Order: sequence, then C-alpha cells, then structure tokens
Amino acid sequence: MNIVSHYKKIINNILIKEFSLQNEDIKNISFEFPKDLSLGDFSTNAAMVLAGKLRKSPSEIAENIRNLILKNSDIENAEIAGKGFINITIKKEIWQKLLLKIIEKKSSYGDEGFGKKEKVNIEYVSANPTGPLHVGHTRGAVFGDTLSNILTKVGYDVCREYYVNDAGEQIDKLARSSFVRYQESCGIEISSIPEGLYPGEYLKPVGNEIKKIFGDDLLDKKEDFWLPLIRNISLELMLNLIKSDLKTLNIKHDVFTSEYDLLSSGFVDEIFDELDSKGLLYQGETLPPKGSDTNEWKKKKHTLFRSKKFGDDEDRVVKKHDGSWTYFMPDIAYHKDKSKRGFDKMINVWGADHSGYISRVTSAVNALTNNQSSLEVKVCQLVRLTRGKEVVKMSKRSGSFITLKEMVDEVGRDAVRFMMVTRKNDAPLDFDYEAVKEQTKDNPIFYIQYAHARISSVIRKVDTDNLFNIEDKSLLKSDISLLDKSEDIALIKVISNFPRIIEQAAVYREPHRIAFYLKDLASTFHSYWSLGNENSDFRVINTENIDTSMARVALIRSVGITISEGLRLLGIEALDELR
Repeated sequence: MNIVSHYKKIINNILIKEFSLQNEDIKNISFEFPKDLSLGDFSTNAAMVLAGKLRKSPSEIAENIRNLILKNSDIENAEIAGKGFINITIKKEIWQKLLLKIIEKKSSYGDEGFGKKEKVNIEYVSANPTGPLHVGHTRGAVFGDTLSNILTKVGYDVCREYYVNDAGEQIDKLARSSFVRYQESCGIEISSIPEGLYPGEYLKPVGNEIKKIFGDDLLDKKEDFWLPLIRNISLELMLNLIKSDLKTLNIKHDVFTSEYDLLSSGFVDEIFDELDSKGLLYQGETLPPKGSDTNEWKKKKHTLFRSKKFGDDEDRVVKKHDGSWTYFMPDIAYHKDKSKRGFDKMINVWGADHSGYISRVTSAVNALTNNQSSLEVKVCQLVRLTRGKEVVKMSKRSGSFITLKEMVDEVGRDAVRFMMVTRKNDAPLDFDYEAVKEQTKDNPIFYIQYAHARISSVIRKVDTDNLFNIEDKSLLKSDISLLDKSEDIALIKVISNFPRIIEQAAVYREPHRIAFYLKDLASTFHSYWSLGNENSDFRVINTENIDTSMARVALIRSVGITISEGLRLLGIEALDELR
C-alpha cells in the first residue's frame, strides 16, 4: 500500500541487477513525489548518485536507467530532466486501482509491519503529582500519546508509561499545603497561603476530603503525626486529578511506575551496588548543583558515576556525602527497571527544562545495559497562549498557570490535540484561543473535520435518495476507469501518500507530519469539490450519470477513510456532521 516504497523497491532491484550493485551503493538514491506534478509521478536522482560508482556521466547512466525502467509494465513514461534526474509516470489504472485497495483496507490503510512487534516503552507526561496538569504538560502528553498511536500503527508493541515522582521534598510540600486547606475546611481562617507552599485552589477539595476522614482530630496534632497521613491522601487525590485531566484529552497510560516503590523496595540500592561492582562509581568532589547550598557541598566527598565514560560531558553525583540520594540515582534505577521488563527501545518525552539532563540519563542506560538498550529523548518546547495579540498567563484555579482542563473546556479536546502537533516538538508553539475556535479554512482542524463531514453528508444523501448502494462491497464494483481526469488522479496521489507519511512520522518520531498531511489532503479535497460548482463534469453526484457518480463516491470514500484514520492517530474524532 506504500506506493512510493513499492516503486522505489522495483527501481532499486532493477539497478542492483543490471549494474551489479550492493545495497550500500543505492542507499543515497532518492525516490520522491516531485513538487511539480507536471514532471510525472515520481522523481529519482539515481543517475547522479551512481555516476561516480559506474564511472560514467549522469546523462549516460540516466539514459540506461530510463530504458530499463520502461520495460516494467506499470510504467507509462520516463523522462530525463536536468543533470540526470529521471521523472517517472506510472499508468493511470495503477492509481485508480489503489482506491479499491483503500476501501478494502478501511482503518488498516497505512498499516506498516516494520516494527515487527518489537517492544518499545514511551514515557510521557510524568509530571510531579503536586497539582493539575498545565499547558506545558499538555504538549508533551499529546505528543507522547500520538507517537504511541503511530508506532503501534507501524507494528511496534508499545507500552505507554507514566513515572510518578512521589518521593522527595515536593510531596511533603504538597502535604503541608493540603494541611492548610484542611485547616480552612475546619473553619480556621487562612489569610494567605504560607510562602513556599502551593497556593492553588485545586487543593481545597483535598482539604475537604481530609476533613471528611479525620474530622477535627488532626488540628492539635504535631506535623510528624499528620504529615505521612496527609501525604498519602493528597498524593492519591492528585494522581486521580492528573488521570482525570488526561482523560479529558483521551490520554491513558498502561503503566504508572512509582519512584517511592523503587526506593522502598531496595531496587535503587541494588542498582547502586551493580554500578559499584562494575567500577563505575568513585568518591570525589564536585561543584554544587544550581540552587544548592554551597557550604553543604564545599570540600565534601560524594559518590560520582563515571558518566563521561559513556558520552556525558562530566561525571555526576549519585549519592551525597550525607548518604542521601541525588535525584539522578533513582532515575538510573528506573531506566534499569525498564530494561529488566524487556524494553530495549525506550523513548522519553520531556519538557524543555529537562534538555540538560539527557546526556547523563543516556549514559546511565548505556552503562547498565552494555549498550544493548537505546534511549531516545524527545524534548517539547514551550507553548505560548494568546487571545489574538494578548498573552494569557494566569489561572485562579492553579494559582499561576493555565491548566490543561481549562484549555479543553474552552476550545474542545480535538482543537487542543491538533494544535499541539502542528509544529515539530522542538520548536516553540503559539496557541491562539480565538483562532482555534474559528469555523473557517484558516482553522486547519475545522477544515479537516469539515472535509470528512462533507464526505459523510454526500454518502448519506446518496443512501437517502436511493441512487445506488453505498456499501463498500458495492463501491468496490464501481467503474473506477471513469476517474480519468487529471484532477481525479491528483487527488488519488495525495491519498496514496498517506502510508509514506506514517512511515516517516514513525521513523523520525514526528507526529506533526500527519497534521500537515491531513491539512494538505483536506485542502486538495475541498478544491476538487469546488470544481463541481464550476463544471458539472466534476460533480460528485450527477443523477444523469450514475456510473461516474458511483466512481466518484468511491473516490471520496477513500478520502474519508484516510482522513478518519489520520485523525485517529492524532486522537481526534472524525465528524460525520459539524457541531
């Protein structure tokens, strides 16, 4: 079904056989759709790539290749252009028959098997469980979930994971903040939230829940009594809040791994001993981390991991002089745990503020798995929220940031998900509340869903008017040879590019390619539809020519299948009617 790969393979096999080449010789040969449709269906630079190897001019090689290509029964024409480019045109019926394959495949159109059921762990979101998810988390959540969909589509066995940072001072801070809201729930007036605690109103329900459980009994107790109790309750409620936030975006995880469990089970100690046994730890001095107490680190011996040996720019502290862990050591153990669970391929989706942490974690994975496991880190840059030209920053509910739920409540799940993948993950993204609510062609998600709704409307009308049987098994019998106009073929070509786009999105870990493609497909479809308003020969439904109408319905049905599956990969609903 990947028509580009199909013909690239055919051409490559011809080159290997006729010129006695190896796969290495042809790896840099491109085979692409030309930007100018008048140049044919495909374009290749094979002659230029092979000129040095074969010790002949590109034009001479191009002529040889052209003559060889023309022997294939699928090829209509092959022309030499420029300094050795070859433009290839395949026969029209190849494109026409592709429609029937798409209708047969339905939602499996674009499935690729190159993942070969290899296990891959994708960790995304993993926000500290101290409050609701905000706009920064939203981008990483949508990116990770969409990438998971794409890799599943191409045949990987994907595990979606959330790492819960439920150990450390931030959880005690959450408990103390919750206790303030508990006091408030018990009728104690709180003029202001103490400095250093979480001020958001999202903790008021936590305080109310603690009041339901304990009544006023904790008010006269010391912190060492109530802190562990409230810690567990507030942590559970915050995780439930995060899961609820994610559900609004239709995002779920298969596994939630607890940092606290890794520590309490002794697994972190076990991995520390493993590193030590491999000679990868030593005692030494180092500069204090940013924001740390300089006196605490001055002239003190800490335990360092030899991360420079595995590609990091410096060795890293894993245990401080007082015997406490740095945050790095539990992270090392966590990634070892992934490897022990059978994940030799790991992908982490992190926010921009974690980009400096990549090399040390990657070095630890290399060290603990003897370079047998791979870790990729995809960094999601910041999102700037605006209303037209006005920047939006504050939220009463959170105390500062705009929450995920607030975004979804205002503009809807589909708009949020689509906009979060409209740019490459490592590029900053602007999210304009007003723009994503417009019902115009300038709003890409509306334009795409409108295309699907328009197709669904046509098919419903055909069925209502009983013009012909619109079931797929009937459309498969339509006379697709009637789709012989250049505009018909142009639309089919765009549809045919879908499997290749999926492949590229998977290989390069770039979900935005699907969003761009769907926008292009919707635009091409709407232009095709508009032709019928100007020329009756292009109308999809013409009651005076049922055979052509049936072929055109098969064409737009394949467009609908492609849009629907593309939107599904993005976690977006394909609408049958606009709302």
